[in-house]
Amino acid sequence: MSEKNTNLIVKPFLKWAGGKRQLMSEIKNNMPKHYNKYYEVFIGGGALLFELQPHKAVINDTNKQLINCYQVIRDYPEELIKDLQNHQNQADYFYQIRAVDRHSQDYHNLSPIQQASRIIYLNKTCYNGLFRVNSQGQFNVPFGAYKNPEIVNESVIRAVSQYLKNNHIEIKNADFAQALKTAKKDDFIYLDPPYDPVSDTAAFTGYDMKGFNKDEQIRLKKTVDSLHKKGCLILLSNSYTDFIRELYDEPYYQHIKISAMRSINSKGNKRGKVDEILIKNYN
Repeated sequence: MSEKNTNLIVKPFLKWAGGKRQLMSEIKNNMPKHYNKYYEVFIGGGALLFELQPHKAVINDTNKQLINCYQVIRDYPEELIKDLQNHQNQADYFYQIRAVDRHSQDYHNLSPIQQASRIIYLNKTCYNGLFRVNSQGQFNVPFGAYKNPEIVNESVIRAVSQYLKNNHIEIKNADFAQALKTAKKDDFIYLDPPYDPVSDTAAFTGYDMKGFNKDEQIRLKKTVDSLHKKGCLILLSNSYTDFIRELYDEPYYQHIKISAMRSINSKGNKRGKVDEILIKNYN
């Protein structure tokens, strides 16, 4: 399946650390030419999904707040837009909204629409557009103090809503292995897990309070092996580390080294060019 007639307004509605927009040409050049259903089980900001706009897909993430955003945009775009228009680009207000998840009762009193609106607002106005939670699952990025952030992008929300609504897109909030159980021969699976850290101090696993350590990378590799045996078409992104290269050191996995500019980092001197790897099981 090759996707055609894509809507250019359909694009990520959140800025997401590790987003794939700048690597899009490399990824697309290494995709299979034909496939059945599309799977992306670490969906994040959805850059590749929205670039391809497949008609049949399964998308998933363990981050419940993120998946709620996708569901709300699909089902209640106008109500979400209306709620987003209430937010203010002001520090005291930002910290008041950010603090809602410190009080479980306050957070649970929010409707799904208000929860999605809160995450999108915080993402658009926090420092460097960084989605990060602490071990309690609380959003902990400071205010960005940007002059005129685009809190409400009505055209993108409506376009994404129409895409999700008018195609066969299943949205899941599950463990990656669970979300991949229905994958069949000739389905295309793009895997973009939290990356293996390039050093002991470089780990960034704050997208979700559970984190993603080396044991999880090994568990993912075992899942990839079982999908390979099924005849699924797999493309995986990760850091170009010895650990990842050795983990996927099998004759049926091709390794492609690529370079990326990373601009989302809390420390300015940690932004810049980094080596990444694409691993695939097809020619």
